[in-house]
Amino acid sequence: MVNQEQVLKIIRKMITVIREQKDFLSDLDNVIGDGDHGINMARGFDEIEKKIPALEGKDIGTVIKTAGMALVSKVGGASGPLYGTAFMKAGGVLAGKSQIDIYDFCNALQSAIDGVMLRGKSTTGEKTMLDAMVPAYQAIKREMEESNDAKKAMEAGVAAAKEGVEYTKKIIATKGRASYLGERSIGHQDPGATSFTILLEAIASMI
Repeated sequence: MVNQEQVLKIIRKMITVIREQKDFLSDLDNVIGDGDHGINMARGFDEIEKKIPALEGKDIGTVIKTAGMALVSKVGGASGPLYGTAFMKAGGVLAGKSQIDIYDFCNALQSAIDGVMLRGKSTTGEKTMLDAMVPAYQAIKREMEESNDAKKAMEAGVAAAKEGVEYTKKIIATKGRASYLGERSIGHQDPGATSFTILLEAIASMI
């Protein structure tokens, strides 16, 4: 089980890794997008950091939902609304909870995926963050059914997300600015799938 205080620690870890990977994410985006994914994500997570003091003692759903609202307000481009929606949908599932387990996390991730699909009018195979999110969710769920071990499940999720990122190199982008490149987008990994994987890895490292 993870309590509210631990969730705030996980969020602080996410803030740190996004700052560390800011330039890397923007470099990836520079090839197939606007070149600002890392900058935008860092701006959003900086805003989340400002909200943390007021979130002490709040339920986990409120914490995650507030993070989502911060991302919507501060992250530009497509990733702001998509990440914001993901966090807010996840927060809705976790509303009122003072502690959560891996099954709660799975339900929250499923809701986040549904939100991203609806908001982005997208699905897997289109070179987006969903190509990391969906395999990660499936791997976590499968591992929990097999071993009932949360740590193993999160590790399986991270591994699947990384495979998803590799998969995005092989496919043509059909969403966002990258879609303008057509076949020239092949060979380049999707920045959104990459940032999701970085965040999932941060979460897994704290479980």
